[in-house]
Amino acid sequence: METITVMLIDDHQVVRQGLRDFLELQDDIEVVGEAPNGEEGVQLAGELLPEVVLMDLVMPGIDGVEATRRLKAASPSSKVIVLTSFADDDKVFPAIKAGAISYLLKDISPADLAHAIRAAQRNEAVLHSEVAAKLMQEFSAPRTNEAPVEQLTPREMDVLRLIAKGKSNKEIADTLIVSEKTVKSHVSNILSKLHLADRTQAAIYALRQRLVPME
Repeated sequence: METITVMLIDDHQVVRQGLRDFLELQDDIEVVGEAPNGEEGVQLAGELLPEVVLMDLVMPGIDGVEATRRLKAASPSSKVIVLTSFADDDKVFPAIKAGAISYLLKDISPADLAHAIRAAQRNEAVLHSEVAAKLMQEFSAPRTNEAPVEQLTPREMDVLRLIAKGKSNKEIADTLIVSEKTVKSHVSNILSKLHLADRTQAAIYALRQRLVPME
């Protein structure tokens, strides 16, 4: 069984200990480090290169949004899951734009948190229902300054729809019966043609363009 390495960044020691106690009960999850603030967390993540980081937002020094931005620069392969008590617009949108793959509230059940960690390791997003509703409201209307979807080939459209459904490159390759290398090439072309930075923006674009149902 593959083990998912996880790091905790939260300024409350009690919260970190509670998370560690639960996560260490999971056979496929290993907590490899923790930090009490964003600055130390970014430095430690650059050393440990964890697969998944649980990130608080409100901390002394640099906040979780800035820490996420710096962490993604120091450890691009690490998937950041925001785990916070706040679902305010001024925190949700900046965190997603900074590179967080998922946004969860601290009232999440332990089982759902473990599911979100496993999903993040597969490059799949999980959003708290309140956060998902905010994103859909923000991004549901098409915008006139977007690159037209007609630039994409039919196969790139297929890939974009599957990205919007949270599918990993391997799952897309299996679905379309092509190699992962081919999928990576399609993803790169999609991001370039539509002037998008990453898969999250691509998924949001697909939702705005109503290429997939908004569930």
